[in-house]
Amino acid sequence: MNINYLNVAEEKIPNIPMLVNLISYRTRQLNAGARPMVKRDHPEQDNHDIVLKEIAHGLLTAEMVFSREEVESPGLDFSSSILL
Repeated sequence: MNINYLNVAEEKIPNIPMLVNLISYRTRQLNAGARPMVKRDHPEQDNHDIVLKEIAHGLLTAEMVFSREEVESPGLDFSSSILL
């Protein structure tokens, strides 16, 4: 695994579990035949490194979206926004 690409990817996506899931998901896509968004550094480059390079170049990102329904707890007789 290319440490330089990994360090840059960690800066772009500081949430490690999300980074691992993103790398895993995109690697499965590449293994299934999807085309990489960057050129390989060498012919034997692993798909994990391709994904890290895509993240490092800003071509692959992750985003977490929360809807109001997911945040509110059903059955409460007061606003859940005041819960700590």
